[in-house]
Amino acid sequence: MNIHKKALLFLLFVCAFSAISAQITITGIVTDAADDTPLIGVTIFAKGTVLGTVTDIDGSYSIQVPDDNTVLVYSFTGFSDTEIQVDGKTKIDVALEETISDLDEVVVIGYGVQKKSVVTGSITQVKSEDLKDMPVTRIEDSLKGRTSGVRITQSSGQPGSGSLIRIRGTSTLRNADPIFVVDGVIINGGIDYLNQGDIESIEVLKDAASAAIYGAKGGNGVILITTKQGQKGKTAVNYNSYFGIQNAARKKSVLNATEYATILNEASAASGQGILFEDPQSLGEGTDWQDAVFREDAPIQNHDLNFSYANETSSVYTSFSYFDQEGIVSNNDSRYQRFTVRLNATHKINDRITVGNNVGYTKNKGTGVSTNSEFGSPLGRAINIDPITPLYETRPEILESVVFQNFPVVSDETGVFGISELVTSEIVNPVAALEVGQGRGWADKIVGNFYGDYKIMDGLNFRSTIGVDL
Repeated sequence: MNIHKKALLFLLFVCAFSAISAQITITGIVTDAADDTPLIGVTIFAKGTVLGTVTDIDGSYSIQVPDDNTVLVYSFTGFSDTEIQVDGKTKIDVALEETISDLDEVVVIGYGVQKKSVVTGSITQVKSEDLKDMPVTRIEDSLKGRTSGVRITQSSGQPGSGSLIRIRGTSTLRNADPIFVVDGVIINGGIDYLNQGDIESIEVLKDAASAAIYGAKGGNGVILITTKQGQKGKTAVNYNSYFGIQNAARKKSVLNATEYATILNEASAASGQGILFEDPQSLGEGTDWQDAVFREDAPIQNHDLNFSYANETSSVYTSFSYFDQEGIVSNNDSRYQRFTVRLNATHKINDRITVGNNVGYTKNKGTGVSTNSEFGSPLGRAINIDPITPLYETRPEILESVVFQNFPVVSDETGVFGISELVTSEIVNPVAALEVGQGRGWADKIVGNFYGDYKIMDGLNFRSTIGVDL
């Protein structure tokens, strides 16, 4: 019996020794692919087993694996996992690639840049990729629905009109608008001069800490806009354009001429007076003033041509754009046009001195009608004037009446515009009013900065900037 036990123990010892001697020892060094620095604490394990180890202070490791078919997995926080089969090798050096995530990206703040993970709640970033497919007139409209805590309300439907922006509510009874900073220059008078195709990124600073450098001006929030630069290693010429048509999405439901006359008859009878219209049905539908005011298929178009180039010492980005939008109210009475030119350049004089500029010129031209007025705007008049009054008056007896003798008469090539005998004061024929009441304006704007940067030592630079807003 003892002989059998000894034989069994001997057999187990031989098998264990054979298994140990069959294992393969793998050594190597794990480094960062970006700069070849050794990585400490990288986890290495044999896939499908419990065998594992970590790298030391020099990035070195040693691990024993069962056979050549073993797959080693290299894992480290912030880097992509790498898998390598042993396949007869005894020394395996690995360079891990860094993983770029959204939280590792940097966003611009008042003092410089910070990781997005640090300021996620207080700063919202919108990139050029998010803007390129959005046909909007003004930059602020592209932020709608993309920035939490920011309320953007369009002031009117007029082409080129601005929007009301409130960041985290209204913080003052006076001017609660945020300030705009474009390439480091605080802008006065809005950002309608910017071409959307020139935007690299937009950061909305929503808390006091991130906007502190701007002082009291930044109390309502700050919107930082960075324009594009030439990309190193790329020479590109791009042309982007779009064309579309615009129509009113819906109209208000109002009374037609028959319904309007019936209501007036009922009101007159209720007050003890006689009826005003003997046969309301004979009036039919009457004038649809909303149809008379709105136009169909108002065009909108944008054309953007840009060129970018960069090498080891210089980068250049230049662009030309033209935007044209006609309004859906009346023909030729509501229109916005914008022409822009931009030149962004950076030049490295030597290892220490860099100079550059970001300059843009814009010419705006607009024609508009009265908006957001209860009675004085075209749409306000269109829904308040009676449908019994015709768009053009053709009846001789009416044209010779007191109304046409005592009121200013407006006409065009089609005829004399009708005047209501039922609704007076500010409620006039809206189409006639459009013939005489348009506002026209134009503006030329130059915004830019010129800077010089001197590198004192690694991590310390002196930068001087001059900004213009004309």
